[in-house]
Parts: sequence; structure tokens; C-alpha cells
Amino acid sequence: MCFRALIFGAGLFTTAVVAIQPAQAQHRNQLRHYNSQGRPYYRGSLHLTLGGGTTFYNGDLGNNPGDNFLGPAVSLGVLYRLTTHLHIGSEFSYFEMGARDKAPDRGLAFVSQNGLGTVFFRFDLLPDESIYAASAAEPPRLQVFVQGGAGLLLYSPKSYFGKEPATPNTSFLEPERNDYPALAGAVPVGGGFNIRFSNQLRAGLEANYYLTTTDQLDDINVRLGGASLGNDGFVTAILKLDYSLK
Repeated sequence: MCFRALIFGAGLFTTAVVAIQPAQAQHRNQLRHYNSQGRPYYRGSLHLTLGGGTTFYNGDLGNNPGDNFLGPAVSLGVLYRLTTHLHIGSEFSYFEMGARDKAPDRGLAFVSQNGLGTVFFRFDLLPDESIYAASAAEPPRLQVFVQGGAGLLLYSPKSYFGKEPATPNTSFLEPERNDYPALAGAVPVGGGFNIRFSNQLRAGLEANYYLTTTDQLDDINVRLGGASLGNDGFVTAILKLDYSLK
């Protein structure tokens, strides 16, 4: 299945990154870069990230958090410093999502399983003096950031009539398209903060809103008879661990 292939690909990607890191780290940590004032700094090591949280739907059925069927969201990724404030990252995620209709007379609902791969840029809002050459400063205890990027979303929704999450006995409607799981573009924008627990480990919260190129994230478009308001989107709220490889 496509989801298994996505997860397998994420595993291979992460394994390859970890395998090459020891050979690169000793050179990377010795290589100096310079900021706009000519001050030397080090980019440091690659970071691995692991996250868990939930997802909120925003689409034709509504955007009320109380109408969401909250499902799990997990992520695995890497992060690497480019400049004193800017990082580049890549992440693979799996999440489940669902919601009931805001209009009781229609009585629609959906559930879905989704895979997501993104590349993004993260900008730290607070300075980190520890990255500079000859600096004896500690990394900041608190870091706040904003981020944005682009990626591909593999989505597989099922729609039905009801007000509660689907069960094994739920009768699903005929799919609006015959190629699920389908592929769409996704553009995340968001931010968050993290707290340093050691020189290698940080933990924090982040939230991202995802613009997508599809109006069938909920398998509900044609069923509305032209009443669709535009492409669907969603929000992820994630608790994330960040581990720096040495």
C-alpha cells in the first residue's frame, strides 16, 4: 500500500542520514562560516526530530474544533543549520483526521488516513551565542521560531452520513474519485517554541497550518452540488523532541 511505501521510504532516508553523519560531523564542526558582520560561527551537527500530536480539519464541512474526530499524528525528520538563524529541514508524517458536518441537515462526516512529506525552512527568532567561534556561552534555554515550506500529501478519505467517528459497522458512501489514496500539494506555515534540556536534547510545541491543492481531503466536493468553498486545509499541533547528533 502507498502508506507502507511512504513509511518505508522515510525509514531508508533517516537511516542514510544517520549513517553518513559520523563521517561528516568531524569536518562540519571544524568548518567556519561567517555572518554579515564577519563573525565566525559553526553550523554544528545534524538534528533528528520525533513528534506526536493531533490534527484539526478545515474545509467545506466546517472548522470548529468541537466537530473534529481527533486522531493521532506522528512525525520523523531532520534539521540542519544554514545560517545563524536559518535552518533547513525535511520531515515525514502520518496522521489520521476526521470531522462531522457543521450543517446538521446535511449530516455528512468523514475519516481519513494520510501521509505527508515536506521540506521547510525554519527561522529562529532568538540569537544563539553558543554557535560562534571562541564563545563560551550556553545555547539559549528557550528558542522561538517561525517556519514554512512545501511538500506532498498522500490522502485517503472515506465519507459517510453520521455525527460520530466511523466504526467497523459504518456504511461509507461511494468515493468521489477512484484513485484514493490520491496525491496533492501542501504548503505548511507555522511556528512554535522549544526548551533545552541538555546540549543535545530539546523539546517543544509547534503548530502548522497546511494549505493544500485539493478540495477532496474529506471526499466531499461533488456531493455539495457546487456549494464547495475552496480547497481544504488542516492544522497540526505537535509535541516534538529534537536530538543533536554528535
